[in-house]
This record gives sequence, structure tokens and C-alpha cells, in this order.
Amino acid sequence: MNDIRSIVLVCTSDLLGGAAVVTYRLMNALKKLGVKASMLVMNKFSDDPDVHVIGSRLSRKIKFVAERGYIFTHNGFNRADLFKVSVANTGFDISRHPLVKEADAVILSWINQGLLSLADIRRLAATGKPLAWVMHDMWCMTGACHHAQDCNGYKEHCGNCRYFYDEKKEKDLSYKGISRKEALYNSIPGLKFVAVSSWLRDRANDSRLLQGRDLHLIANAFPAEDFYISPKGIELPDEIDFSKKLIIMGAARLDDPIKNFPLAVSSLNRLVEMDCRLAEGCQAVFFGDLRDKTHLDDLKMPYVYLGPVCNRSMITELYARSTVVLSTSLFETLPGTIIEGMSAGCTPVTTGNGGQRDIVEHGFTGYITGNDSDEIASALIVALKVPFDRRLQHEAINSRFSDEVIAQRFIELLS
Repeated sequence: MNDIRSIVLVCTSDLLGGAAVVTYRLMNALKKLGVKASMLVMNKFSDDPDVHVIGSRLSRKIKFVAERGYIFTHNGFNRADLFKVSVANTGFDISRHPLVKEADAVILSWINQGLLSLADIRRLAATGKPLAWVMHDMWCMTGACHHAQDCNGYKEHCGNCRYFYDEKKEKDLSYKGISRKEALYNSIPGLKFVAVSSWLRDRANDSRLLQGRDLHLIANAFPAEDFYISPKGIELPDEIDFSKKLIIMGAARLDDPIKNFPLAVSSLNRLVEMDCRLAEGCQAVFFGDLRDKTHLDDLKMPYVYLGPVCNRSMITELYARSTVVLSTSLFETLPGTIIEGMSAGCTPVTTGNGGQRDIVEHGFTGYITGNDSDEIASALIVALKVPFDRRLQHEAINSRFSDEVIAQRFIELLS
């Protein structure tokens, strides 16, 4: 057993995106247990001195453009699908970085968009330090895509990928990618993979790449104590009507196709049609990037769109004032907004397309639905009329996702 006193976590960002946020939380959870923990990132948004940026601004931009440009030339110059895949063809060699040299172990998180190439990961593994890779989506088990959706290519061998349709051939970038990853994994027998939800673990066990590998299930660390169930009176935007029951929905990008935002709008409209009086006493609150605001044009329920919200105090206050947290995603590994909402006492209404079942116990702590607006609207009506006890919601999260419990599991995994 190794004595793990120092860990470096590697992630493309520290705060931008769900994987970044939970990795940053894990770093802080490890520090609570006395571990010297730090992060290596490409994009830093916090002022935390334990978060270190790799490379120069120019080199980071070159790496990012090199990977995206390579994909762009192979997907028919389609911007819509540009960020649905990654190929890890370029990145930084961090094996000789001072933080890595000093660390007893390394945790890889989301490393795409120019942070690490597969060759860089091989060089990192050659240091001999214990290495764990936390999977926040399906990329580690596919040839290129982050979510396979209804494609089963990853179970056998990727090729003829929908995202490289300009090539329309068996041995496209996804085929080459799965071959390169298989060679990488075979060269690092001690590499430990961590799935953050049982849904993702099951996908991994079905995959060509990860079946039979050293695979573990450890949820994301979550500081439930940072969320509260009774509003503290923190100032929020004037357009929010606190006399109404609030239905909150958030994402880094609300109109990312995976979030299925049109289903949220249609479900809220069905709520209006099914119980107009109840709907009049509600307001939908949306936060996150929304590139196409016409999505909101057809919404019949009173709503407010706040745009991206980086102020964590505002987020926690919003959840504390909300009755329901809504998610209509097509695919979710372990939806952070559901965990956040429940920690603040909200009743969740969510589609069950992923790790939601690791969070919500249907009928006891929330409602899991299909991808059907009538079913979602019906669940919303029940949740709004008879929400679950806020304190019990908070405790349900704290008992299963305590940051110190999760951090201890990582220490034991790497020891």
C-alpha cells in the first residue's frame, strides 16, 4: 500500500463545465482530509492558488485549434457536431511538470480539447505513479464521441461514425481512435477507470475497450453542507417572483441537444394546459448559456431567463427558493443540477436517461419519467402540489455524496 499524501488532478478547466466543477470539488475534499491536492488545467476561472495553468496562452490556443481543426477537416466542416467528439491528437507532456513530479498519485478527469493527447497519457503513466481516470461521459470507451446515444459501435469497434459522415468509411477517425485507445490501455495495466454512475459503469462493462479493465464506481464528491434549505435573503434578480412556486432548470448550455430543452418547454406548456390555475402560480427559472433564445418564444408559463450564472451564492439561493428542479436530458452521466437542487430541498422531476437513478428514488425523493411531455407535466403537477420534505431531500444527498466519503474512496483506490 502506498502512502498517498499528494495528488494532482488534471482537467481542462477548474470551473467551466460539470466535469470541471466536480473535479475542483474533489480537490477541495481531498484537502479536507489532509492531502496536498492541486489541479493542472488549461483554462482557469477561479483565483485558487492550488489551481495551476499549463503552458502559455499561445501554446494553449494552438493545442486547442489543432485538435478542433483536425476534427473539422474530417467531419465535413460541420460546426454543429464539432464538440461532440474529441480525438486527443495533441496536448501537453505533463510528466515532467513539478506538480506531477512531487505528487504521489495522479487523477485524470476531462482532458480533451488540447490538454492531453493519448501519447501524453502514456508518458504520464511511464512515471510509475498510481493513475486513475475519472469518466464523466462515454469518451474513454468510444472511438471519438462523448455520448454514443443509440449507437452500439463502441461495443465492438467504432467506424462509419455519424460525426465523420464526410468520410463515410469504416476506418474513419472513430475507428482509428478506438484502436489507439486499446493500444494505450493495454500498455498501462495499472490504469484504474472510475465511472461516476452505475449507468456509465454498465456502458463501460458492455464496451470493447473497458470490458474486463480495472473499473470502479465512485460518485462525484458533493459538498451538501454548502447548500441550505431555507433562503438567506441573498439578493436575486428583480424579475424573479418569489410569490410564485419556482421551477428551476440550469445547464452550462441549456440548448445543448443532449439537454433536450424543447422537451422542457413542451412539458411546461402541457402543465399549463393540464392545470392552468396551478401554472399561474408558478414561474420557470432558467440559467445557463442559451445560444438560440427563440426556444423560449413558445413557452406559455411565466418564466425568467438569467443567462449564465457564475455567482455560486446566487445559485444556492435560487435553489433554496425553488420548489422543483427540472431535467429533461437525453443522456446524463450524473446530473449535477439534480444533486444541487435536492441538497437545497427541491423535489426533482427528471428523465431517467442515465445516472439519475443513482440520485433520485422514484416516488420517495423525486420523480423519474420517460421522454414524454405529458408524463413530465403530470410529475410536475404532483411535485408542485405535494413537494417532498426539504430537510429529508438535503439529507438524502449528504448521506450518499458526502465529499469526505468520496475523497476517502479515491485515497484508498490510489493507495
